[in-house]
Amino acid sequence: MTDRRLWSYKEIAAHIRVQPDTVRSYRKHGLLPPPDHVESGKPYWYADTVRAWVASRPGNRGRRDD
Repeated sequence: MTDRRLWSYKEIAAHIRVQPDTVRSYRKHGLLPPPDHVESGKPYWYADTVRAWVASRPGNRGRRDD
């Protein structure tokens, strides 16, 4: 099953339990995958893209998968 919901910085931050500014910093430093969609200059990622990224992150400590 594919999850094609688009997540902003806010949803990603909630998923990995950090502040949205932390996620912005990850992107600035090349630690976040490229956005799947950009609308009006705002980046969005598919939920599946984020989950795959979380699973592959060094130090992944079993973050929730909801």
